[in-house]
Amino acid sequence: MSILKSIQSSMCKPHPASHPFLIITAIVAILGRMTKWRMTRFIGKLGLLGFGFVWFFFRNPKRVIPTEENVIVAPADGTVAAIDCIMPPANLGMPEKPVWRVSIFLSVLNVHLQRIPAKGTITSRVYIKGKFFNASLDKASEHNERNAICMTLPNGQQLIVVQIAGLIARRIVCDANVEDHFETGDLYGLIRFGSRVDLYLPENCKPNVQIGQTMIGGETIVSKL
Repeated sequence: MSILKSIQSSMCKPHPASHPFLIITAIVAILGRMTKWRMTRFIGKLGLLGFGFVWFFFRNPKRVIPTEENVIVAPADGTVAAIDCIMPPANLGMPEKPVWRVSIFLSVLNVHLQRIPAKGTITSRVYIKGKFFNASLDKASEHNERNAICMTLPNGQQLIVVQIAGLIARRIVCDANVEDHFETGDLYGLIRFGSRVDLYLPENCKPNVQIGQTMIGGETIVSKL
């Protein structure tokens, strides 16, 4: 069943961010097949492989978003790498009190789109330049290049989601801007290649997941308000 789901996920329509890369690899594949030279035909095969990889990497599978009003869902696919109770990032407006942080590691095989964990409004956004350590390491949360958004929920509580670049990830895309309103599970960004996403839960909210657990962005319930 898991293999079938993986195949179905791979065949779904890719995210619009893939279009430039799909066009380039398709052109390379077509031009390579139109010639008789061995080298160009080999390059054409590489173009075809590249087309398949881009389609797979930017795939955007449909998700069944929970309908409960009081749930917080996973912002990304991947594996829970760490669960800590720490101070939230500064300069985002969240109270300076320790909260639970759930860190999700994304391998190159995971869907790399990020989703809004709960209904609310973006109240702040901060981009921080940094390094590119392996995203599975804890120090990546503090030292790697990252983009953070803070959301205020309808009940007044706040949460933070941080997109973190990894060892080979060099591009973070965030379409969430201050004062934008989102519903639970809405797409808001992506990170190219292996990366990490940190979710800082609202005050007094505890995680209902475990280290090593597989997360499905927009579906897995991480906590409840």
